[in-house]
Amino acid sequence: MPSLSVAGARTRAAALSVQSYDVDLDLTQGERTFGSTSVIRFTASEPHSWVDVKPDELLSVTLNGEPVDVAGLNDGRLELTGLQAENELVVVATMAYTHDGEGIHRAVDAADGLVYTYAMSFLDAAPRIFGCFDQPDLKAPYRVKVTAPTEWLVLGNGAATQVSPGRWELAETQPLSTYFVTIVAGPYHQLTDEHDGIPLSVVARQSLKEALDREAADIFRVTKQSFDEYHRMFGYRYPFGEYHQAFVPEFNAGAMENPGCVTFRDPMVFRSTATDQERGSRANTIVHEMAHQWFGDTVTMKWWNDLWLNESFAEYMAHRVSTVATDYKDNWVDFSYVRKWWGLQADQRSSTHPVAADPVKDAISSLDDFDGISYAKGAAVLKQLNSYLGDDIFLAGVNAHIRANEFGNATFADLLAKWTEAGAVDIEAWAQNWLRTPGLDTISAVRTPDGIKLRRTAPAAYPASRPHKLTVGGYDADGAATIVDVVLDGDEVDVPLDPATLVVVPDAGDDTWAKIRLDADSLANLTAVLPKITDGVTRAVVLNSVRDSAADAELDPRLAFDILLGMLATETTDVGVSTMADWARTHLLGGYLPYEENRARLEKVLADRLPQVPAGTSLQLAVVRAYARFSADTAVLNGWLAGTGVPEGVTMDADLRWLVTVQLARLGAIGDAEIDAELERDSSSEGKVHATRCRAALPLAEAKERAWAIIMTDADVPNYELDAASEGFWHPTQAELTAPYLERFFAEIPGTEKLRSGWIVAATAGLAFPRFAVDERVVARAADLIADESVAAGIRRSVGDRTDDLKRALAVRAAYQI
Repeated sequence: MPSLSVAGARTRAAALSVQSYDVDLDLTQGERTFGSTSVIRFTASEPHSWVDVKPDELLSVTLNGEPVDVAGLNDGRLELTGLQAENELVVVATMAYTHDGEGIHRAVDAADGLVYTYAMSFLDAAPRIFGCFDQPDLKAPYRVKVTAPTEWLVLGNGAATQVSPGRWELAETQPLSTYFVTIVAGPYHQLTDEHDGIPLSVVARQSLKEALDREAADIFRVTKQSFDEYHRMFGYRYPFGEYHQAFVPEFNAGAMENPGCVTFRDPMVFRSTATDQERGSRANTIVHEMAHQWFGDTVTMKWWNDLWLNESFAEYMAHRVSTVATDYKDNWVDFSYVRKWWGLQADQRSSTHPVAADPVKDAISSLDDFDGISYAKGAAVLKQLNSYLGDDIFLAGVNAHIRANEFGNATFADLLAKWTEAGAVDIEAWAQNWLRTPGLDTISAVRTPDGIKLRRTAPAAYPASRPHKLTVGGYDADGAATIVDVVLDGDEVDVPLDPATLVVVPDAGDDTWAKIRLDADSLANLTAVLPKITDGVTRAVVLNSVRDSAADAELDPRLAFDILLGMLATETTDVGVSTMADWARTHLLGGYLPYEENRARLEKVLADRLPQVPAGTSLQLAVVRAYARFSADTAVLNGWLAGTGVPEGVTMDADLRWLVTVQLARLGAIGDAEIDAELERDSSSEGKVHATRCRAALPLAEAKERAWAIIMTDADVPNYELDAASEGFWHPTQAELTAPYLERFFAEIPGTEKLRSGWIVAATAGLAFPRFAVDERVVARAADLIADESVAAGIRRSVGDRTDDLKRALAVRAAYQI
């Protein structure tokens, strides 16, 4: 179906104004479909328009009491003619439940057979739930009614009341965009609380009851702390009544900011032991979605090109508020290792784009730019803007923007105007260089006889003059720091640091957005000095530089690996261990470097570290997980499953057992029978997903064919199982076994667009890509697919991004003759 264009949206918004929606959903019709009736009241200044609806069957449509021919439905649009100044449109349809995380997703919990549903209306999905005018700038209040099985709980954007057994009515909402409308319905376990007059609740599946009961106190505490800080910063109270946080099954994104009823992926309700970093990440996600209640929900973009602003703002605010208001003080460390690295990779691919794009793309193409640039780069740039403007001007502009556009729509230009009114100078030029120009500068330190020079180099393809306000750190043999504040507003500035300083780190506080390069002397001293640098953010900056320099073939990957091994032997943060071990898994081993000999070195470092880390700590868990991913010692791994030789302080809970099991499967040390036994031990939906990953990882022809069928032909497989089959399929040690699937990937992946829709289509193309096939022939075959415009844009984008990674691996191997 052709997606809505910006021109079409502007035309419809100019002609229509929506007064209200009444939506009635019947979730008692069976396993495949549900009933949907929407009554839309709207005014019109033109006689023609269209309504969006994507039904299983369109039963009837009436406009101002007159029937509309439902046979006119074409690609999700039904033309409307004879519109009057005041109109009432009634759309009655049968809609299909989905398994791809969009529309109304229906999941069956393998643990107990209970059925759970939730609505995800984001970006083209709302018409899969109810007839509507699906674009962000046609906001309206909603009144929603739901018929559900009598034992179910129903939540939504407005306060829900059960008016009779199985019949629920939700309070009228503030004006919402269609993509915010949600319901959460099923036999969910609910816990309630209250803060500052705001009713709160958390819900999850019954099989997660024990875990939710255990985790709720932390979730509520973060929520309450964040409400207080947001109210303080914005001087504007949360406007959407109740605040529910629903942890739902098989959710694609991390979370969705539906006003009054935020949905999260339910692995965030930790059923097994979690690291401090995982808890901090959950807190950050909670705070991120709360930021949207003001910026995104109260004030919404007019078109999808400004979606970056919603996400960048929430990303920046989440790390800021988590750090100052919650118990999780290391969120900027996590940002550097995880989120920023995600964005740095995205900004160097052929698919890079400005943070703030021109409004030329249609709705679904805008989803392609929903990436690390929209989130992490935007957040880093807003952090830099806050430093540039000062907090008073920054917040004054934001607060004025919220008040001026309350419950309406606005553009980035509107926000820039508010910052200017608040006292910002030359912000248009700043925005042009930072936000409307893609790419990133390279910042390097150069030693001279008199001191240090800091140099800025703009990318040749995207020249711009970006000022950087940052710090430069000089570190001695003990890791003691000399920190210098610098404004890098030219191509070169002097930094008053001793040129004999052992390690010089540009942007030591991770305050800007750039590629950071260490000089040769700093790299030579790094292994000795890095473990003694106590600031976690600075260590992350250094290691991001190592990762990025290796990817650019500017640093020998063998030296990068040596630095990594030295870091893993001493690193004191769980996020540092987990992130850098994961980089070895995804990029170094089997990518830049031969797999087995280097895996063995990594296994030894981790094995040596195991008895050294304090028992029962988050750091210990991170080291144990990393060891399990890289160990080839089947005796040790099988012993852990049997309860022997387990490090003191480690609990072999369900998720850690599965991590060990998938490694044993990949090594060929177990087969289907052992996976079946583990699944019998953990018969939950989570267990089923883990088992799918294990089966896909088995080094057996029949296992690979079975997994391939799930990826390429199964239209009904739940999205988490689809992800797991894709994740388990490829591995550097199984290149010969999986070689026949290289050509099959390019031949068959285009067809998956007919099986699934939305987010999962592009995601599967990325996960199932033969990422360890570092071969020019794969690059050439990918180029053919990318050039084929008959292939879905999301698939071509994902294949293009993965191909860029392969090209880098090829360049690294060529440069260092590996």
